[in-house]
Formats: sequence, structure tokens, C-alpha cells
Amino acid sequence: MKIQLIRHATLWLEYGGLKILVDPMLMDAESMPAFPNTPNELRNPRVDLPETKTDFLNPDLLIVTHIHPDHWDEAAASQLRKDTPLLCQSGDEPIFIKAGFTDVTPVDVKHVHHSVQFSRTSGQHGTGEIGKRMGNVSGFVLEADGEPVTYIAGDTIWCEEPAAAIEHYNPEVIVLNAGGARFLQGDPITMGGPDVAAVKRAAPSAHMIAVHMDAINHCMTTRADLAAYLAKEQLEGEVLIPLDGESFEF
Repeated sequence: MKIQLIRHATLWLEYGGLKILVDPMLMDAESMPAFPNTPNELRNPRVDLPETKTDFLNPDLLIVTHIHPDHWDEAAASQLRKDTPLLCQSGDEPIFIKAGFTDVTPVDVKHVHHSVQFSRTSGQHGTGEIGKRMGNVSGFVLEADGEPVTYIAGDTIWCEEPAAAIEHYNPEVIVLNAGGARFLQGDPITMGGPDVAAVKRAAPSAHMIAVHMDAINHCMTTRADLAAYLAKEQLEGEVLIPLDGESFEF
């Protein structure tokens, strides 16, 4: 498999003969205001899409873990082919159908597309009242003959749901949405350094990739912050922290 970070949570995977685009946020830099009730007023995204030879506007399959605007935006809705098969969580499908997409499949448990099995996982997009207001989120586990079991955790903190997914699927590759995103009140709504370290200790043999940093105004944990924290925890070099456009093969 090949996996490439495009920007933030937008990923490109070449897996089981499929070219897969995950959580496309394709708008230009500073196209969107800062998220409300967050620690600064910087416009989003903070950076443009990287220059890359990857033709990410023409995937074989789309996966959208949830419909927050940093995971699915108007640019994606307008630029991507409307006949591209799209997997999402139950309840989100009207958004894509309204945008004109003609092959939308909500996944409750499992779905097989060509030779790849996709299993939906859940998580907690924060704690307490803020976590409830953030709504349902999903991750996906990918499995195919000859490919590493790959777990894309989605927007979740470290909690019982990702712990259960790791125990059940024993993934060989894990992608974590880090960044420590937060509002002015409450705890972070995505993983920060302690969460990433906890996942690594729960799955020490897995290849781990941390993304979702340095692109959205309320993601307060930077790549440099995460690398420094992991080094302090004696996990230096144990988690891949890619730059936009960087790719890996497993």
C-alpha cells in the first residue's frame, strides 16, 4: 500500500488495487473564517494544498468520516466526479446526495468494494457536552489480501472505541488525527501528544502516522510540539509525522 498526506486529514491511499481519497478538504488557503469560539482568529486552512503529482481529484473511491467542513468542503463537492463511489457514516448520506453524488453508501458495520473490506469504527470527538455537540464520527479499517490491515481512526480522542478497534483488528498501520483541536472551553476534541503516545503503547508494533496538524486554526498541537512530546516520552522516531504531500509505502 501507499499512503500520502495531502493536507490536514485529507489522505490518498493506493490499497488493494483502489485509489482512495479520504476526507477531502480542497479549498484554497484562508478561504474559510476561523472556527468560532476557538483560541485565535486565523483563517482556514492555514496553508494551501501541496504541489504533488498525485491526481487526487480522480480517485476510484471516496471515504468521508464525518461532514465537518475541515473533512468535507464545498470545493470537494464541486471538484470531485459525481459518479465516484462514496462511503460515509449513516445519517450523512443526504449531504452527498444533495451535492449530486450518485453512488453513496452509508456504512454501519462493513462494506466490500471490489477486493477491499471496509469496517466502520466509532470514536469520541471530545468529552462532555462539547463531545456531544460535535456529533457522530467514524473511522475505517481497511483489509485486503496482500495488504497491511490499516486503521484510519478519524476525529477521536484516545478512549474505549479506538482501543477496542485496535484490539479487535490488530492493525499494522494506524493513522491518527492529532493536532489537539480545541475550543475555548473544554478538553481537546482530537488527539494530542498523550493520546498519540497511548495509542503507540497500545499497538507498539504498528506503523503509526499522525496527521491533522498545522492546517486548521484550533489545532493547537503542531508537528513540532508532537515530535517534542514523543521524544520526552522516549518514543522519538516511533510515530511518523508527515509533511503535506509526503508519502509512505508499507
